[in-house]
Amino acid sequence: MSQAKKTLLSIILCLSTVFSLSLQTMYAGSSLSFIIISKYSAAVNIGDEFYILALASTGKIPTWKSSNSKVASVNTYGKVTAKKSGTATITAKIKNAEASCKVTVNKTKITISSTVLSIENGQSIRLSAATSNNSKVTWKSSRKSIAAIDENGIITGIKPGESTITATADGSSSTCKVKVKAPVISLSQTSVKLFRCQKIKLKADVSSGIIPSWRTNKKSVATVDSSGTVTAIKHGTATITATVDGVSKSCTVLVEKPVITLSSSELSLKAGTAAVITAAVSSGISPVWTSSNSNIAKIDSQGKITAVKAGTAYIYASEDGARTRCAVHVTG
Repeated sequence: MSQAKKTLLSIILCLSTVFSLSLQTMYAGSSLSFIIISKYSAAVNIGDEFYILALASTGKIPTWKSSNSKVASVNTYGKVTAKKSGTATITAKIKNAEASCKVTVNKTKITISSTVLSIENGQSIRLSAATSNNSKVTWKSSRKSIAAIDENGIITGIKPGESTITATADGSSSTCKVKVKAPVISLSQTSVKLFRCQKIKLKADVSSGIIPSWRTNKKSVATVDSSGTVTAIKHGTATITATVDGVSKSCTVLVEKPVITLSSSELSLKAGTAAVITAAVSSGISPVWTSSNSNIAKIDSQGKITAVKAGTAYIYASEDGARTRCAVHVTG
């Protein structure tokens, strides 16, 4: 107990003694006993403390009792401490006399800054709460996997869904409904045409700012890496998908079969001579050259045809499933 409180109690006890002696003198010879207290009703907040002064006609120091010490307790000096909302009767008692004070402990009121919030995954926002008695607020999330909250009231979106944030103080609470929104995704392209070996980078704009995961439904046709770069593998159709928090957007990739145009569709050569044939391929990729009969006419990787002996052979230029031929007639 502080020195100031000790001094105050000493003064109260002295005044009580003096007043009681005066009362005893006033009522000398009388058997009447009574107590006068400083207040007979009080309305306080949880955590408040106050004193009730009691003066007894007998000069005795009364005993104190609370009808509900869980609501409001009282010590031997008449000091009352409010603990939780409700009512309690504080009684000062001496032999043949008592006096009571009805104490009403107010329920703590909590005012929260927002009762409904909508945020993105990864976004943080702060809630604030004020209490009627300035007591400390504790925070809790009903679904931490969706929205988490720390001791300072900072909410962080974890994944799409809904959670209830509760601020609690002295058994009272106030809530805020938090919705973590599903992201909105837009792709730079929703369809694209490529030739084998060509690449293109798809860009995803995600409202939450989270980097999407990429996948392809046909790796044999087109692949995609973690940055959204698509590589054409062979002709066909593949779907490239960007996904964030269960929300997806897709781009259709058509890997086109190339068109091959030869410089000649038919040649006549004498055995032992050579000629060069060229191919224009729409994909820009050099074709693979083959001969139907290399004993009559053979061809190298540069398109040089060599006539071997009399007969007819077909020279083929092939690229990604496309093939064009040139007929070579060899004379002796």
